[in-house]
Amino acid sequence: MAVLGKPGISRMQARPGAAPARGVPPPPRPEGEVVWYQATTPDHADLAEELAERLTRDRPGLHVLLTGAPGILAEWSPCSGVLACPLPGDDGPAVQAFVEYWRPDIGIWTAGEVRPALLAAADRSGVPLYLVDADAAHLPGTSWRFIPSATRAALRRFGLIMARSSADEIALRRRLGLRDAAITVTGPLRVTSKPLPFDQGDHEELSALLRARPVWLAAHLRPEEAEIVLQANAGIIRVSHRALVVMAPERPERSAPFREALEAAGLRYVAWSEGARPDETTQAILADTAGELGLWYRIAPISFMGGSLVPGGPGSDPDEPAAHGSAILYGPNIRDHVAAYALYAEAGAARIVRDAATLAGAVRRTIPPDQAARMAHAAWDVATKNAAVMDRLVEIVLDALDARGAG
Repeated sequence: MAVLGKPGISRMQARPGAAPARGVPPPPRPEGEVVWYQATTPDHADLAEELAERLTRDRPGLHVLLTGAPGILAEWSPCSGVLACPLPGDDGPAVQAFVEYWRPDIGIWTAGEVRPALLAAADRSGVPLYLVDADAAHLPGTSWRFIPSATRAALRRFGLIMARSSADEIALRRRLGLRDAAITVTGPLRVTSKPLPFDQGDHEELSALLRARPVWLAAHLRPEEAEIVLQANAGIIRVSHRALVVMAPERPERSAPFREALEAAGLRYVAWSEGARPDETTQAILADTAGELGLWYRIAPISFMGGSLVPGGPGSDPDEPAAHGSAILYGPNIRDHVAAYALYAEAGAARIVRDAATLAGAVRRTIPPDQAARMAHAAWDVATKNAAVMDRLVEIVLDALDARGAG
């Protein structure tokens, strides 16, 4: 299967009617069903892999066609079951050629940035269309006084609209005039995090060794955050002297700076890579082995997500601790996960910190079991709702494909 931009795969010559964007020929149209998935943002593009994986479980041979702006596709990582192709220009011949070339069995549009001519061509060809994750920030014309009729007509071509929130539904019905449209509020559509693997024997042993001790995790840590975490931990143990911190470097194979920081702080620690086990006097664990975050998320009821106290940093995925029942703490530098952290913070599942003092204060406030449990439950609730939105989308697509096949 050819994937746009994937190394080692020769690009085909442009075919008549293929309407390549910017001179780049599209991959060949595969046999079988094709689900056309238009990504408005990089986050939506990231969902293509999960959507394809879920759909092909029930319909082997199905392919997802991912389209989007060239900048979005440039950031996307090729994956099995997904073809990628830029959208054509929004003019009659180009969009008609696009639809005739790909012959999609269903069209899924994300967020709300519509292309009237393209949607009209798909509609004329009998392609069922759905708008998912409808977001007022991307809806065309929500701040306009007069909405172009082409925009309203394009939005009316969607058989179902899944809105992020009630406010987004109101924007669609009132500002865009879709009062009679089939709109349902589902919450945001996001990648669902799966629980990470762990060793059951290690979990049972550590749970027994650390029973009744306050434990917190600093995950995905950058070297420049080590001193901040240890300064915070010093403030924590002054109040809760039996507290223990687990430090998990972003790159476990480069743990030397963390060892140096632990030794400079004078903490009694064990390095997990050396097979050592904590005892009653241990104050820190250096989690310096790859692939074991699933264990530490399960051991620690509180997780500080690293990379977020580094200026300009991307932050770390908050869905990871949420999927394992851990309360979430994070810094202000979360460039790649702003929307996700906003959801968890709004639900009371996450707290922002800015330095060692605020991190220490947040951990101290969260250490009481009832507080950690409350935040962890809220995080789990958000993660479960995220999964339910993808479940609903997959159900809609499969039902539409069944109906199309029966017709």
